[in-house]
Amino acid sequence: MSSEAHNHAHENDHGHDHEHHHKDTFITKYIFSIDHKMISKQYLITGIIMGIIGVGMSMLFRMQLAWPEESFKIFNILLGDKFAPNGVMTNEVYLALITIHGTIMVFFVLTAGLSGTFSNLLIPLQIGARDMASGFLNMVSYWLFFLSSVVMVISLFVESGPASAGWTIYPPLSALPQSISGSGTGMTLWLVSMAIFIASSLLGSLNYVVTVINLRTKGMSMTRLPLTIWAFFITAIIGIISFPVLLSAALLLIMDRSFGTSFFLSDIYLAGEVLNYQGGSPVLFEHLFWFLGHPEVYIVLLPALGITSEVIATNARKPIFGYRAMIMSIIAIAFLSTIVWGHHMFISGMNPFLGSVFTFTTLLIAIPSAVKAFNYITTLWKGNLQMNPGMLFSIGLVSTFITGGLTGIILGDSTLDINVHDTYFVVAHFHLVMGISALYGMFAGIYHWFPRMFGRMLNKNLGYVHFWVTAVCAYGVFFPMHFIGMAGLPRRYYTNTNFPLFDDLANVNVVITVFALVGGVFQLVFLWNFFHSIFYGKKSEQNPWKSNTLEWTAPVEHIHGNWPGELPEVHRWPYDYSKPGHDEDFVPQNVPMKPGEEVLHH
Repeated sequence: MSSEAHNHAHENDHGHDHEHHHKDTFITKYIFSIDHKMISKQYLITGIIMGIIGVGMSMLFRMQLAWPEESFKIFNILLGDKFAPNGVMTNEVYLALITIHGTIMVFFVLTAGLSGTFSNLLIPLQIGARDMASGFLNMVSYWLFFLSSVVMVISLFVESGPASAGWTIYPPLSALPQSISGSGTGMTLWLVSMAIFIASSLLGSLNYVVTVINLRTKGMSMTRLPLTIWAFFITAIIGIISFPVLLSAALLLIMDRSFGTSFFLSDIYLAGEVLNYQGGSPVLFEHLFWFLGHPEVYIVLLPALGITSEVIATNARKPIFGYRAMIMSIIAIAFLSTIVWGHHMFISGMNPFLGSVFTFTTLLIAIPSAVKAFNYITTLWKGNLQMNPGMLFSIGLVSTFITGGLTGIILGDSTLDINVHDTYFVVAHFHLVMGISALYGMFAGIYHWFPRMFGRMLNKNLGYVHFWVTAVCAYGVFFPMHFIGMAGLPRRYYTNTNFPLFDDLANVNVVITVFALVGGVFQLVFLWNFFHSIFYGKKSEQNPWKSNTLEWTAPVEHIHGNWPGELPEVHRWPYDYSKPGHDEDFVPQNVPMKPGEEVLHH
């Protein structure tokens, strides 16, 4: 079927839909919706709720690190007598908090919340499609994500406590239910939740890839796609390649825990007793975990970088610099991200020669990352900058991406990494480069596309407050961590009072915690702005940012199928800002070329 015939058939299907569309009930419209715009809102709001839980946990364990052995009423209220007797946090619950915090932030907020929201919202709208390739599969992928979130939250309430082997759940700690209290039912629920989550992620990714390949509107060639779509497309491909490996690791771990196999266990002694396991290897689990775990960093980062490309070009009022180079760097990052996982394992007894191979591939990935950073800076250079909150968060992302990326060069080098491995230096590095950068990308996307999602504007002044406090606190938390890491402070210790060596660092931990608490509390400004503006925000015009991409050509009121009548036809790339010979400083993609007008990016 030629693509035009296919589009035409697609038109007819949807023309057909419009006739029966007035019978929408509350349930089919808001709950079991197959409309990509509604599903993106479901992802966003679920992601925000999970984010509140994840950030709340980090504030609790930061208080424990700053003031160990202190009694806090709030610990008693939130954690109960068993895990915080007399308001003093136990070490078991400390481990559980960092485990679930990591899991929630990496998978439920930054993977599903970011990709799920913006891939769903933007892929059909920016390529000129009526909807996703399969609306039904799209709905299923959201509900699987929701189910996995519910299971993860339920695991917080089991009697023996939630999973507490770290978010990387290395065996044998996670494989032996009798090893610590958090390796019991809580760990089983963690594994079940992740298995459901991976199914959701794979269904979503397949849908995104098929949609981008098959449903682009007339004239929308791959080299006219906005960089956001390129980022979501390549991210989905990385997910399809790497998530099944984590699924296999989780299933093998379930076998080890419940069915007496020995994939990851060998020669285990527990309290002096020899356990009957032989032949497996915990290092095998590390290989499987990090084969997903490192591409995962880019599954989280690439959508944020794609959003940033769009927001920076729009608000700098000039074409993105190096469009082709940006696409090539996304593809290069995707390829390289699958061959660097060993740099997490330099001290696992890996062959030093193999370590040097992973060092090489890890340092190589700095090149496409640097290409992106320089291209953002060059796009900003001498632009007519519109400093709205979305733009500020995008520039903030460029900043944290560079500062966080620089420390990655140290951690990627096997000889240097050995000295700071598993210290706070690592925590500082990956929170900046992946956590904070991806969150900034998410915030930039929310501020930029909120009018597209809800037809209203967010309050700009609250946005400025949100950005500046968040930016100062993010560096306030993670900048000092580099220093306590270089001083040798190990991560995941719930108190360091037993080591006189670290007494001098106690004050730094207090400073970090104060910044963390202030930054966490100020997210309430964003939450209020977000939920209040959905109902009471200023009504948005159709194209508030004067942007070129197709999603701003669709009417503000949400209709199934995105455009009434014909689909828009594309005549140019998405970055014709401030183009000579035009009255306006932006030229939408569906405006035909004038005779004699030159094409910039070929």
